[in-house]
Amino acid sequence: MSNAKVLPLLEPDIVPCCPPLNERPLTADEAVRTAAMFKALSDPVRLRLFSAVASHEGGEACVCDISDVGVSQPTVSHHLKKLKEAGLLTSERRGTWVYYRVEPSVLAGMSKVLGQYAA
Repeated sequence: MSNAKVLPLLEPDIVPCCPPLNERPLTADEAVRTAAMFKALSDPVRLRLFSAVASHEGGEACVCDISDVGVSQPTVSHHLKKLKEAGLLTSERRGTWVYYRVEPSVLAGMSKVLGQYAA
């Protein structure tokens, strides 16, 4: 039995960042945005944090729930900042805790960019 959660590929009101890679060559701006997204996810700790947020119940996670990735708390904060700067996460402070969500267009955008290769 798998605990994997199936996420929607595209929500009707969400516009992905770029066309599928096999549709046409990316423009310079699209390539910059796409590269920043994949560069941010190329670090194993960042990928784990992104996955922890994306798969967390309710679609958001408190930093206190996702910080057990084998690095110090300041390093977790650094990596979360990099994910936010790349436009992959949004955050909201509630009292002393910060809650993170995956930017809605990100999963749709990743799916769309990879096109047929995502299937």
